[in-house]
Amino acid sequence: MSPSASVPVLTIDGPSGSGKGTISRLVAEKLGWRLLDSGALYRAVGYAAGAEGLDLSDADAMTRCAQTTRIRFQAAADGSDTRVLVNGHDATDELRTETAGAAASAIASIPSVRQALVDMQLAFRKAPGLVADGRDMGTVIFPDAPHKVFLTASAAERAKRRYKQLKEKGLSVTLAVLQREIEARDARDASRTVAPLKPAADAVLIDTTGMGIEDVVAKVLAVVQS
Repeated sequence: MSPSASVPVLTIDGPSGSGKGTISRLVAEKLGWRLLDSGALYRAVGYAAGAEGLDLSDADAMTRCAQTTRIRFQAAADGSDTRVLVNGHDATDELRTETAGAAASAIASIPSVRQALVDMQLAFRKAPGLVADGRDMGTVIFPDAPHKVFLTASAAERAKRRYKQLKEKGLSVTLAVLQREIEARDARDASRTVAPLKPAADAVLIDTTGMGIEDVVAKVLAVVQS
């Protein structure tokens, strides 16, 4: 058994806009554990590919990009969201756009890209514990995790949340378009042959529709502390 195997992991999976990012960050802070935003890794590779003008459907090019892209998480000085540096550039805001999300979803269906990022994700498992946020954390990356949660919410609710986030950042978006994009991404992520989006058999399902952030955090912490 590797030393890291004894380090506790809480996996928080779910579709886009279910609140995984916010909840994972707050739960990690309360537990004093490390945080892995796996979606940011895929978004970062998609962003790097876009910056190089690569074709997202070119599996060989995407795999090379995944192997060579330098991704670093950096705590924000003001305590806000963690910054993500891609090849030395702070791409945090760009990675939150639907364009970056769509690119991440597209390349995540390429097996060799996923494999290139597996070791990177496993390396985050260090004491005292890890909160792993993503889509296949409990099913593929950390199947032995002692604590697993699957967050979900209606597509309409998730579109409203994303709309509010993006408008606050001054981006021009429409609610109807966002909901269509989210529904299309749900279908794509759930139907892909490689690591489809689904709850782990032993995950606790939490529907966050209509719930406040503090209530969701309390429910997730209860899973770890039970």
